[in-house]
Amino acid sequence: MFTSKAHCYLCKREIQPYEEIYVKMRYPKSKGFTEIKAFLKNEGNIICINCFPTESVNARNQSQ
Repeated sequence: MFTSKAHCYLCKREIQPYEEIYVKMRYPKSKGFTEIKAFLKNEGNIICINCFPTESVNARNQSQ
C-alpha cells in the first residue's frame, strides 16, 4: 500500500535500496519472526554510511 521511506536520523537523507546502513538500537528482549524493515524503523535509528563516522565519534566523546 503506502510505504514510507527510511531516512537517516542525523542528516534526514532518504535511504536508497541496497544502500549500506547502520542501525543504533537495543538488543531485543523477545525473540520471534518479524518483518525486518518495519522492525528496524520502529525500534532503531537508521544511520547512513556518511553520517556513521560522525555518530561514532560523538558517542565516544560523550562516554568520556
